Amino acid sequence: MASVLNTVPSARFSNPNASRVRTHSVLAPISVSFSRRRFTVRAAETDTNEEIKSQAAPDKAPASGGSSFNQLLGIKGASQETNKWKIRLQLTKPVTWPPLVWGVVCGAAASGNFHWNLEDVAKSILCMSMSGPFLTGYTQTLNDWYDREIDAINEPYRPIPSGAISENEVITQIWVLLLGGLVSAGILDVWAGHDFPIVFYLALGGSLLSYIYSAPPLKLKQNGWIGNFALGASYISLPWWAGQALFGTLTPDIIVLTLLYSIAGLGIAIVNDFKSVEGDRALGLQSLPVAFGSETAKWICVGAIDITQLSIAGYLLGAGKPYYALTLVALIAPQVFFQFKYFLKDPVKYDVKYQASAQPFLVLGLLVTALATSH
Repeated sequence: MASVLNTVPSARFSNPNASRVRTHSVLAPISVSFSRRRFTVRAAETDTNEEIKSQAAPDKAPASGGSSFNQLLGIKGASQETNKWKIRLQLTKPVTWPPLVWGVVCGAAASGNFHWNLEDVAKSILCMSMSGPFLTGYTQTLNDWYDREIDAINEPYRPIPSGAISENEVITQIWVLLLGGLVSAGILDVWAGHDFPIVFYLALGGSLLSYIYSAPPLKLKQNGWIGNFALGASYISLPWWAGQALFGTLTPDIIVLTLLYSIAGLGIAIVNDFKSVEGDRALGLQSLPVAFGSETAKWICVGAIDITQLSIAGYLLGAGKPYYALTLVALIAPQVFFQFKYFLKDPVKYDVKYQASAQPFLVLGLLVTALATSH
């Protein structure tokens, strides 16, 4: 739910901004104007940006270049677009939806109560829509709104800082997606016959987490540890919880297990920080690459991903489920291979290749863990 679901994380598992995958909530900032004028952010518009306006922004995309496919997915290398609906879709970053959708699948599997009938499939599709297009879309649009000054430095060609979409249109989109997600959650609770609307409160909690992640005064993303863990939990834990609560019972041991798994989500979130080091440093955001330097941060990143999964495999082995544990270890091995082949060589140049190569094995490991806990 990254919001719910980020989150789950999202449960992220990333996350991610395919550019920066982020999470946020209760909506429009006081400074927002609802006029129809175009909103254009330039480096000279804030005091902070005045200090860094002479710095060259990295990786500037040519206005006429880029891929239409990347534009629809909401990832870097996107073409410039004037069609409003394509721009709206870009702001929701569809490339970040699959981890949340997968989190719901894992939760449903962990419940041990999902059946391949029309009703359960329909419930799961609505839950996936709530977690992905609605609440992750809300999270990503909100994130872009609060990142507009950073993006004016790092990626000035993005829809908001470039003025391709007006501030009023962005605010409207945020509200529509948020309300759509919350209404979907309420429907799921009624459909499941819950006495306590647990799915609704998970969706609401994820939305609030998304908000405080990017919005002042808390702005969790200013701290690399807290912000990235919140992001990882949004992409791993929250959608899992939603799926399990929808079809079964959400138990304390599952809550603890998925929160521990969210440490791997923290590592995934760090992947997206490397390309924004210049803007983060200029605006005082203490991402881990800024705080520790890129060399140290990339080892923190892979360590969080690998050690977490190995720990979960150890837990499964101790719980008397050796085949599940061995399967999880087998899925960790290719992730380590791609870390050395791509990510550790150049986390900026190869971030997309690394995530495309390694993350399928991580999310399969999540399903293995979910199936193990259901028996």
